[in-house]
Amino acid sequence: MGTLDGRHALITGGGKGIGRAAAGALSAAGATVTVTGRSEDALKEAVAGKVAAGYFVSDVTDPAALEAGIRDAAGLRGPVDILVANAGAAETAPFFKTDPGAFHRLFELNVMGAVHAIRAVMGDMIASGFGRIVAVASTAGLKGYAYTSAYCVSKHAVVGLVRALAQETAKSGVTINAVCPGFTDTDLVRDSVARITKKTGRSPADTVAEFVKDAPIGRLIRPDEVAAAIAFLCQAEAGAITGTTVTVAGGEI
Repeated sequence: MGTLDGRHALITGGGKGIGRAAAGALSAAGATVTVTGRSEDALKEAVAGKVAAGYFVSDVTDPAALEAGIRDAAGLRGPVDILVANAGAAETAPFFKTDPGAFHRLFELNVMGAVHAIRAVMGDMIASGFGRIVAVASTAGLKGYAYTSAYCVSKHAVVGLVRALAQETAKSGVTINAVCPGFTDTDLVRDSVARITKKTGRSPADTVAEFVKDAPIGRLIRPDEVAAAIAFLCQAEAGAITGTTVTVAGGEI
């Protein structure tokens, strides 16, 4: 397997969880990594921890601010060769208790956030003849889960976006894929466990067991396991892999 020496990678939602793990994996492979997100403290910690070379604060739902940050990062570290569209969020509730606004919020962040990031970098990738775009979706983009209808809709849309764009770029040297993790040991899942534990009186262990009941591996996925799949898809040798999903879910699906 080759390295990513000389490649500039941008990771949205790069300060925590899967995004930070991906930053570490790509940096270890030789890439120069820029992380972006809404929490400056987390981004600073990523740079201080040497998993990223630099950062800028942005909200992926604000395309003008995102594009400005990318231009500045490209000026410092070169055009973006690799994009990991990781920024996202989840909301859970039964369908009839899910306000229609939740569908709009999650679509704006999980789908349009990826759209804005891809639009900001894909043209230069096509012009250079090389690019790697990896969207972090979810097993919720491949199947349904109860009480997560808005989230499932958004992640199915991310998978559809990847499949469609790959058809347009297959001969350009740019690949576009999705990584679909199962329940992963991140702040997002820990916050969900805490909410459910408080609401139901279950123990945290019982709540986690419910999350992973459909996964033969029987545990939460580690962020570094997802990052390893992302790093593989970013290699030059993965040039024939495009428009697909890589499921990191311990046998689920």
